[in-house]
Amino acid sequence: MISGAAFLFCAAFCATAGARVTRVVVEERDSPAFTRRSFGPAGAYETLSGHFFGELDPKDPHNVIVTDIETAPRNARGLVEYSATFAISRPVNPAKASGVLIYSVPNRGGGSTAGSEFGHISVVSGWQGDLTPRAGLQTITVPATSHTGPVVERFINVPAGSHTLPIGTAQYVALTYQRPVTLDTSKATLTKRASDTDAGALVPSTDWAFADCTNTPFPGAPDPSKICMKNAFDTAFAYDLVFTAKDPLVLGIGYAATRDLISFLRYGVEGNPLAGQVKWAIGQGNSQSGNFIRSFIHLGFNQDEDRRMVWDGVNPHIAARQLAMNYRFAVPGGAAGPFEPGSEAVLWWGDYPDKARHRETAGMLDRCKASNTCPKVMETFGALEFWYLRESPNLVGTDAKADIPLPANVRRYFLPGTPHGGGRGGFSLETPPAAGCVLASNPNPEADTMRALMVALVDWVSKGTEPPPSHYPRLDRGELTDPAKLTAFFKTVPGAPVPAPNPFYDYDYGNGFRYNDLSGVVTKEPPAVRLILPLLVPQIDADGSDVGGVPSVLRQVPLGSYLGWNVTASGYNKGKACGLAGGYIPFARTKAQRLASGDPRLSLEERYRNHNAYVTAVKAAAAQAVRERFLLPEDAARLIREASANPL
Repeated sequence: MISGAAFLFCAAFCATAGARVTRVVVEERDSPAFTRRSFGPAGAYETLSGHFFGELDPKDPHNVIVTDIETAPRNARGLVEYSATFAISRPVNPAKASGVLIYSVPNRGGGSTAGSEFGHISVVSGWQGDLTPRAGLQTITVPATSHTGPVVERFINVPAGSHTLPIGTAQYVALTYQRPVTLDTSKATLTKRASDTDAGALVPSTDWAFADCTNTPFPGAPDPSKICMKNAFDTAFAYDLVFTAKDPLVLGIGYAATRDLISFLRYGVEGNPLAGQVKWAIGQGNSQSGNFIRSFIHLGFNQDEDRRMVWDGVNPHIAARQLAMNYRFAVPGGAAGPFEPGSEAVLWWGDYPDKARHRETAGMLDRCKASNTCPKVMETFGALEFWYLRESPNLVGTDAKADIPLPANVRRYFLPGTPHGGGRGGFSLETPPAAGCVLASNPNPEADTMRALMVALVDWVSKGTEPPPSHYPRLDRGELTDPAKLTAFFKTVPGAPVPAPNPFYDYDYGNGFRYNDLSGVVTKEPPAVRLILPLLVPQIDADGSDVGGVPSVLRQVPLGSYLGWNVTASGYNKGKACGLAGGYIPFARTKAQRLASGDPRLSLEERYRNHNAYVTAVKAAAAQAVRERFLLPEDAARLIREASANPL
């Protein structure tokens, strides 16, 4: 229900907005927002939320790259329609706005706007079309086509005694997406494997069904969203289901919709709630949403239909791949598991001849260079991105023989010794266990560094102030290495497992797949492995922690080894990479304890003598980070307080 004030606002701004974004409907207005908090000089904020509606010309050169848009349903004008949610937060007093719009790409629909003492405008919107719409999510409604094609669904570590499993195990995915053309199991295959390298064995089609056996004995109640096993699933195996699906969504429209919304908010007049308020636009995304930014630029969406710049600057964070969204039957919510596309595309900003995969020379900036719409890029990532998300090809290519030079508009910062997205911070010697993993959770944070870098990105875009020089591991400086060469060190550390990287497979998805653009049509599921490509990881110091990059204060004054990897403790993947969790191995407190356990790493006693000496070291590290613009002064003061209040 729209409040009276919100309804009046909607009535003022629901007019036709333009040829691409046709309507913006503000359904709620929260003013002042954020529990009436005041954000320093910017004062109070208000939040506007609702839906926007748009049309795309499938023949427009800016849209033809969207897979299947030419076969999508069209309206009477021959245009393809979509609608999506949005939210905008801005200073209540427009005079206090900075002119900077920061678009935070939602991750799997999650994400919200924020206030800022700097007066920045904050925007989020829906772009992932396979999400089930519900309160709290940013979603988009895109059309489906009548195509059919193969898809693969994987089941691992199923609960003991399970007979029924859902197809599409991610709970945020719409139940109507990727459903079989027929429930005849002879037209599909179910393979069980003892390992990812095992050829596997087919489960007889008479031993399973597209059905729900929760309340009905096998073969159960027919259900296209579930499969039922006659004699229960074996927890020791992985099961790969391949079937022909129908009615794929045109998910690539999510890129065009984001392009058109940001362009409208920047340049639109009639019906634009931000008309005249936006001078610069910045895109920021983490993990999946960082991959979105990389693909958005690579596919040419940073130029709008009027050939104008969309984002002036971007920060794809902890994003090592491209987003698996612009192909038929795509699954944008994937990570980097077996059979999942993402690393097949161009992965580097500068041009590189991908000879190992027999591809043409290309870079992610090729299209925006041709249209003169390349943004300033601030790329940031941590240690886990090397170990699980296959970061090194971005730096050294698929042959891992030489560093790929960075273009002038790109800065790159490595955050050493961090898990995916960073740890919780703090200065505690002990940390909670990482669920399902051998080692404890890695507390090494990224948030403090990222706050400082976002300030630098805004200044780079809006003031032309150069950010700090890039800091990342380079092959020519001996800062990258084969992960197998690190095994010997960790065998000397008590309680440490052997690190296990996530392999980099060159998959064959068939001739209909446009590999460099991660677009087109997949015709082979599961894909065949053509070869295993080399991966490198950061070199380590005497503690086993990464060297180089932009270390956090905690990493500079360590209490243990901060690792970008962890190992699965049990189940199907035992001994292999433990997903997105990094690891942590605390130091011994005293020299005597270290020697008794045979730990080669110096103890806290040997490093810092006492707590006062440790706090002094924290102060020095924080001061250096502030001088180098990798830490804000207020965060430095907070870290010193935390270290002082937490005796070792």
